[in-house]
Amino acid sequence: MCTTTLHRMIPLLIMRARAYLSVCFRKNVSIFLFLALCIFFFLLYRIEIMEVVTSIKVQHFPNIGWTVSQCQNKVSTSITSTTEPHKNIATCTFQPLSTEEAVEIDSLLDSIAWPETLPLLSSFFLNETSDPAHSSVTILPRRGGGQWHIGDELEVFIKICDFYGRPKTNGGDVLLARLHSPSLLAGVAGQVVDHNNGSYSAVFFLPWEGSALVEVTLVHSSEAVTVLQSLTQEQPDRIYFQSLFRSGSVTETTTCNVCLNAAQQQLCNYTDLHTGDPWFCYKPKTLACDARVTHTYGGFRKTLSPKEEKLFQSDVNMKVVIPASGPANITVLPTLKDQPKMKSSLVTNRPSGFYYMGLWQALDGTIIRQFNTSTAVSQCLKGKTVHLYGDSTIRQWFEYLNNALPDLKEFDLHSLKKNGPFMALDYANNILVTYRCHGPPIRFSTVPVSQLHYVANELDSVDGGTNTVVVIGIWSHFSTYPIEVYIRRLQSIRKAVVRLLSRAPGTRVIIRTANPKALTVYETLTNSDWYSMQRDKVLRAMFEGVEVHLVDAWEMSLAHQLPHSLHPQAPIIKNMIDVLLSHICVGITTVRDPK
Repeated sequence: MCTTTLHRMIPLLIMRARAYLSVCFRKNVSIFLFLALCIFFFLLYRIEIMEVVTSIKVQHFPNIGWTVSQCQNKVSTSITSTTEPHKNIATCTFQPLSTEEAVEIDSLLDSIAWPETLPLLSSFFLNETSDPAHSSVTILPRRGGGQWHIGDELEVFIKICDFYGRPKTNGGDVLLARLHSPSLLAGVAGQVVDHNNGSYSAVFFLPWEGSALVEVTLVHSSEAVTVLQSLTQEQPDRIYFQSLFRSGSVTETTTCNVCLNAAQQQLCNYTDLHTGDPWFCYKPKTLACDARVTHTYGGFRKTLSPKEEKLFQSDVNMKVVIPASGPANITVLPTLKDQPKMKSSLVTNRPSGFYYMGLWQALDGTIIRQFNTSTAVSQCLKGKTVHLYGDSTIRQWFEYLNNALPDLKEFDLHSLKKNGPFMALDYANNILVTYRCHGPPIRFSTVPVSQLHYVANELDSVDGGTNTVVVIGIWSHFSTYPIEVYIRRLQSIRKAVVRLLSRAPGTRVIIRTANPKALTVYETLTNSDWYSMQRDKVLRAMFEGVEVHLVDAWEMSLAHQLPHSLHPQAPIIKNMIDVLLSHICVGITTVRDPK
């Protein structure tokens, strides 16, 4: 009886419940819609987080403690420390790679693969590492015999020994070579070949007549390279950045970088929506992510052991000239008619140019003109807009042009002196020159977030044309990161360059390469010539075949008699600007100032 009654009541209760819910829904439709949207966006958020965290396919950071995991819509990156795997786990996102881009990255990594260096034990002895004082440089006889003539190639044998004078049996040392003549203000960069057994060759093209002095410098021992490689693997965030967040009178400062430890605290994601370049900051405790107002260089974490630091001693084993075991100089004679040139089988490429009487001369057929007066520079740039994008080595070019042209007047944009953006105008000659730094990572002090622009995005906003010049120089601020981060940035810039040249074929695009610099321990750990050398090779390879012109800052600094510097001295900059203007003003005859 009770059971039968209950069965009859259930349908009635269900009908009443449906009627009640229908009335509630009609009365509270806005509330229901709001709750539904909240659930929908929450699910999307969870899906996005799962895409970032879940690894499906590992790509491209296999040997350096960074792993790239490609998901359905994103590529996520995890940084892991081999020494503290549970304390340094970070996540960042990249745009997915095309098949062609993935193949290119693999090819680039193969092209810059460094000879394997021996593991560095904690108990290693400094006396068993490479010592330039006990090493030697020997000029080899001319192939085929006889004397050297212009156009020949000079080959030099280099033997690296340790502090006991014992020959090394492994390769991996970082060497720079140049041939120069102080009396002729001449110089040319040499190419170094590692034989992977403690011996090396340096090959020099002979472009001038007269005396020539061989100089080979040990930049880093192979043991030092092991440390530098380890730093990239285990401490890619040793340079860190900070951002100021402000809302009214409330301010907070947090740490920022390409990748951060997501397990430590919540992150603010500032990844560029167009280029896909990742950037993260730790979320402030009380302020919102959109309250970020500035970006600044935060500092440097130095974790070398005392023994490791001894591998980076100036005048001992870092940037020290290796002595010659015999004569260090030769005499080059004029070219003989119909005489075959003696070329080395070790290298296939010539240097890009050389100095003679202090002036840079190209070896690729480019005619380098001398723009020695402000009138000559103004004539070249008349009617043109020059956009300079990059780091402080490109800002140096803006400063040079601004000082060289008295009629070029800089606007006060209320920018900090070293940060930019900058703009200068010569109204009479219709010349506009601008400078803007590249997007993060950028080690400048206190850049407003509104001024953090990625080069690729800037290029997409340039109309272009025959009166537009674009100059790009980006390398120095990427040295502490795995090379793949730099490659990904260049891939986005190259795409933008190709788009620009496609819509405006007459646009002149100039790329400035990296250059060697003076080294202290700090400079070495953050911007060693070894790091710069790798990025220089990648830059050249990636823009090969693109309609751009290179200003070879690497060889122009290496071949010059002046000491290396991150910001090369005025005579080198003057030659770089002459190369730049020669690419801009092809076929234009320069004039002299009236006397």
